[in-house]
Amino acid sequence: MTKQLFYNFSLFDGNKRDLQADAWMLVDDQTGKIVSVGTDGTNLPSAEQKTDLAGKYVMPGLINCHTHITMEPSVGDGGTTANVVASTVRAVKNLHTFLKSGVTYIRECGSTYDIDITLSKLVADGTIDHAPEILPSGRPYSMTGGHGDFPNFGHLVDSPDEMRKAVRRGQKKGAKAIKVMATGGVMTKNDFMDDPQLSTAEISAAVEEAHHKGNIVAAHAEGNPGILNAIKAKVDSIEHGFYVNDEEIDLMLSQGTFLTPTIVADWAIPKYGTGILPDWEIKKAADALDDLRHNIAHAYKRGVAITLGTDAGTPFNDFSMTPFELELMVKIGFSTYDALQTSCQNSAKLMQIADEYGTLEPNKYADFLVLDANPLADITAVQQEDKAVYKKGQRAY
Repeated sequence: MTKQLFYNFSLFDGNKRDLQADAWMLVDDQTGKIVSVGTDGTNLPSAEQKTDLAGKYVMPGLINCHTHITMEPSVGDGGTTANVVASTVRAVKNLHTFLKSGVTYIRECGSTYDIDITLSKLVADGTIDHAPEILPSGRPYSMTGGHGDFPNFGHLVDSPDEMRKAVRRGQKKGAKAIKVMATGGVMTKNDFMDDPQLSTAEISAAVEEAHHKGNIVAAHAEGNPGILNAIKAKVDSIEHGFYVNDEEIDLMLSQGTFLTPTIVADWAIPKYGTGILPDWEIKKAADALDDLRHNIAHAYKRGVAITLGTDAGTPFNDFSMTPFELELMVKIGFSTYDALQTSCQNSAKLMQIADEYGTLEPNKYADFLVLDANPLADITAVQQEDKAVYKKGQRAY
């Protein structure tokens, strides 16, 4: 076993609330896993290779659990009309951007042509390097005419039986994270956040089929009653949840339902889209912004498990924005520690990868960032453009 020793750094391991000074980490180069971690800089273990991190700050790589790697944020419709070759090239480029920004694992929530399923295998076997690992969803599941009824994008289903068959087909292809559309949304002209779309019965069929395979279900659910419908169907996570209320929070707490706010996705549209995107789209996003800040902060204070996700690929929401989502969380009341926990703990638990990812401790993969400043003191430290990014103990950026 060839070992690499990283030493002389301050460690945020994703568990402890405080930094560990004068830390070291021993990594098995063959597996990419951490062998041991310590804080006695005067008594370092032996290793074939040693890397002095010069007193900098080390934290776990980010886990973004809401992404759309085949989309193009500079195009109002997300670029779903692109052909399969162009979409694949775009997706690989976006994966590289993700990793450079500090994201070492993603959960897709809808890819054109099911591209993410194939890419997840190519990343896993090393054919594609400099990329985060992928928990793939394939295409999302939408009612006809609903949010997700875009070219080359949604599986269109209009009954529980159609949902059941479509999810079975998706899982046969390799989908591991089923995405359903429970409400309207910002990017579709003829619906609104409070429009219920897929029914509780339809979503329940998806949940049953996914859970039979040990897979998870995410529900796009921005307003009511769609949020409640999805929770009653026992989805694993509510995506966006901009108008989540106390009745729904009570159910989420009792069922262990996660919430992925994607604040940056709504924030970016009025910030950058005025005069470029349609007026109706700007209005929908702008009208929701103050409400979502209030409601997400309330859910956080009540103890809902908040995950880190950005909806990357939506308008002006590019694949480098994950660290900025953390800043937006802090601005609405999250502590810096709790903002980081949305990734280290909650995203990893939701995605069922917490045994090997999310925190820096023995027997977990050495996916980590090296920063010039302390992220627990200032969350914007994670936004450092030239930070070092390590994947399984190997420097990627």
